[in-house]
Amino acid sequence: MIKRTLHDLQQMIHGAELVGESNLSIHGVSINSRDDLAGKLFIPIKGERFNGHKFVKDAFQKGAVASLWEKNELDYPKDVPLIMVEDTVAAIQQLSQAYRNELNVKVVGVTGSNGKTSTKDMVYAVLSSVFNVQKTEGNLNNHLGLPLSILKAAEDTEVLVLEMGMSSRGEIELLSKIAEPDAAIITNIGESHLQDLGSREEIAEAKLEITAGLKDHGALIYFGDEPLLQERVGRYEHAKLISFGQENTNDYYPNVVMQDRSGTTFSSNKALQSFYIPVLGKHNVYNALAAVAVGQAFDVPLKDIVSGLSKLELTQMRAEVIPGRNGSTIINDAYNASPTSMKAAIKLLQDLEGYREKYLVLGDMLELGDLEEEFHLETGKTVDPTKVDYVYTYGNLGQWIARGAKEKLGVGRVKSFLDKNELVRELVSVIGEKDAILVKASRGMKLEEVVEALKGDG
Repeated sequence: MIKRTLHDLQQMIHGAELVGESNLSIHGVSINSRDDLAGKLFIPIKGERFNGHKFVKDAFQKGAVASLWEKNELDYPKDVPLIMVEDTVAAIQQLSQAYRNELNVKVVGVTGSNGKTSTKDMVYAVLSSVFNVQKTEGNLNNHLGLPLSILKAAEDTEVLVLEMGMSSRGEIELLSKIAEPDAAIITNIGESHLQDLGSREEIAEAKLEITAGLKDHGALIYFGDEPLLQERVGRYEHAKLISFGQENTNDYYPNVVMQDRSGTTFSSNKALQSFYIPVLGKHNVYNALAAVAVGQAFDVPLKDIVSGLSKLELTQMRAEVIPGRNGSTIINDAYNASPTSMKAAIKLLQDLEGYREKYLVLGDMLELGDLEEEFHLETGKTVDPTKVDYVYTYGNLGQWIARGAKEKLGVGRVKSFLDKNELVRELVSVIGEKDAILVKASRGMKLEEVVEALKGDG
């Protein structure tokens, strides 16, 4: 984590003014007054419904060494060390950018409509086989989370793997300019944020903002099966373009993919030997190919790339395989959902073999705009009745998934629920040994509660 004197911090933040002793040192930063603040710099953030300046005194009582303070905020405490700034959000961003540039570190930025976190985890697995690597924790991928991730990096960090999220245009551009990546990954272009951006074309433009801070001759690693990316990447002459995907027109593509109950083995056109990832789903093979591409761009030996991927640990609720009640198997993919990722999850379950019966438990996909009902209906129609036994849906929009699924599976194999407890009771009554249950929905539907209820034999 960042360790600097208050004088150092003043120099790293534009227009900052120091009130108090300049030789005091901080060890880390926090924007949350409920954290362990011993030795840290507290950064009060203002939002529509809160003002962190109200908690500055509490922060010092919890051990903070110093705090930022916006100059237009009145009644600042006179008896504690403060760094006066114009805007605390801008200040933490400036501080993180300055710290990133003081470190002898390479940066990998990861964005995309789906698969950002899984790909980040895979890149970390590959690079940490030979480098000292730090990655974004959880999904701290916005205008505050990314700076905090940088400021948590130890001085001896060699590579930072940073996830970059967005809800509107300009946000990824800001993050890229802060991080200044040496390599940037775009996992895909989906339908998330259609409500805000209006079209997939606009989503593609927003994701390509990751090139804004990309170093000259840095690698832009992108999903080459997406026409919206293929049409646009040629404009980035300062980048080394590397594509991955299913088609053999890509720089990286899989030759053979084999899936068992615990993971996936695949080979690639770029390597004679096979790779194993302890996670299910062909879409995750594409994510792994992006990680392989990063590894080779960073000169990681192939044997270490293979070893790193085999030890992969994904963030929770990303195709997470869990023992369920009555000898069943749960695939918890409930962190988030869009039409693209939902169809990938459906295919994941359909490709599994060796199970007695297979259940899809699908909930609403949010933030899809005016076409949300159509997206849900079409998702239901993609279910293959020869490879899935039952479809259960949850939520108002989930009813449209059920309507589409009934066209393929018939009425008797599809059930729709508006009450989560009723859904759980029905599942508990029917699932048994050697059944597989895949659970997926947008984060707001909280289907992890269904997963918890189906775990083990409790």
